[in-house]
Amino acid sequence: MNDLNSTIALPKFLLCDNTDFPDDIFIVHTEYPRFVINLIDDSVEWLEEFETNERNDLEEMTPELIQQASDFYDREMSRYEA
Repeated sequence: MNDLNSTIALPKFLLCDNTDFPDDIFIVHTEYPRFVINLIDDSVEWLEEFETNERNDLEEMTPELIQQASDFYDREMSRYEA
């Protein structure tokens, strides 16, 4: 039986695809700050609302988060190739 108050332990990144966007590669970052990145063009959709004072921190951490998402994708693809 599912408890609506229980939480699922999610991995930090999830690899996603969608048949409506067959050429795109999506990675979902499930921890704060949550976002979806399309690795084809590095476009990011934030799933959080940010205060004005948080924007500087966000701008500083974004390149590292994008790199982590790319590294995750590379790791996952290397496991498929093995």
